[in-house]
Amino acid sequence: MRADLRGRLSVTLCRDLPEFTGLAAEWDALHRRCPTATPFQSHAWLHSWWLSYGTPGRLRVVLARRNGRLIGAAPLMLAHRPMPLLVPMGGAISDYFDILVDGEDPQGAVTALERGLHRAATHTVLDLREVRPGSSAHLLADAWSGARSSLTDSTCLELPAEPIDLLIGRMPGPRAQRARAKLRKIDKLGIECHEVPVHRVSVAIGNLLRLHELQWTGRGVNAEHLRSRFSSHLVRSTRRMVRDGEATLKEFVLDGQVVAADLTLRSSRLTGGYLYGADPGLRQRVDVSSMLMRELAREAARPERGTLSLLRGSEQYKGHWAPVPVPNQRLLLARSSLDPVLRLREAQVAARDRAARSVKARFPSARDWRGVLSELPSAGRTWVGRS
Repeated sequence: MRADLRGRLSVTLCRDLPEFTGLAAEWDALHRRCPTATPFQSHAWLHSWWLSYGTPGRLRVVLARRNGRLIGAAPLMLAHRPMPLLVPMGGAISDYFDILVDGEDPQGAVTALERGLHRAATHTVLDLREVRPGSSAHLLADAWSGARSSLTDSTCLELPAEPIDLLIGRMPGPRAQRARAKLRKIDKLGIECHEVPVHRVSVAIGNLLRLHELQWTGRGVNAEHLRSRFSSHLVRSTRRMVRDGEATLKEFVLDGQVVAADLTLRSSRLTGGYLYGADPGLRQRVDVSSMLMRELAREAARPERGTLSLLRGSEQYKGHWAPVPVPNQRLLLARSSLDPVLRLREAQVAARDRAARSVKARFPSARDWRGVLSELPSAGRTWVGRS
């Protein structure tokens, strides 16, 4: 059904969890129509995240409709430190933020969302982290009628959505030969890869997190990955996303034992490896990252996936695949009357980032340096190699 671009625009603010829960069907439809949406804007991901991490009373989701049809959504929440802010739902365990904009009515959606967010931000600054280049949030920033600023945020690494043979073909000759040899060794060992059905998601997530903890034994696992709230979120969200074709959970079996597990998230134009776990003994026998990359590339090469994202982090193994570094942006938006507050926030962020860079330069092995110095809860995660 095509959108009626002549109808009346309306905008509302959702602050009630039951109301947000009830949006699932139309939110999912909008997510599919939004050309810039990432998996982290799916209703399954955000609703589950809120159940694990949300604070009652702070939900702030701006909804735009034309003739009752949902054409835009900005999933935000209220934060009070270090000042009143509207920040993205999804927190630090989400690699990208974006607003949802109907690809059939982008101008109407952005116009309505700008109006609604301007009203919602009467006394607050919008602090929108991890905004991917080309996202719909940039359309919002361009249309914003008040004060605004843009800062550099985390860097993600991206590859074209191609099968593994074509990705290997991008490598220099000797490196490509080594990559093919690693994959042949994996095949010779007889490792089987099985896609997990919906009814086994809970057990498979348990296996993934157990193996993830095991692989980081003695090296400092990310504490968030051991918390029950993270496990509950992954089980809830993955169950729905697997059912809806927005995620794939795979187990790797050797001699009847699950020796590795991997979670891949996807939207219509982006596929990203999110989290994995592998038995340390497997690492001694094969190159696990090559094994996982082959499966990720297979997922990404499905029709119209567009981009294969290695998500945040610049681990050495990722560089072997010659990815393109793509910095996210941090957008600060406020009413014109709050320009001094926005500039204060901008200065705070810049000072913290300078301190973080200094720590990283002096202590290269320091982990989660961005999260430690962030005023927002750090629940970072990674795929293949970052703890």
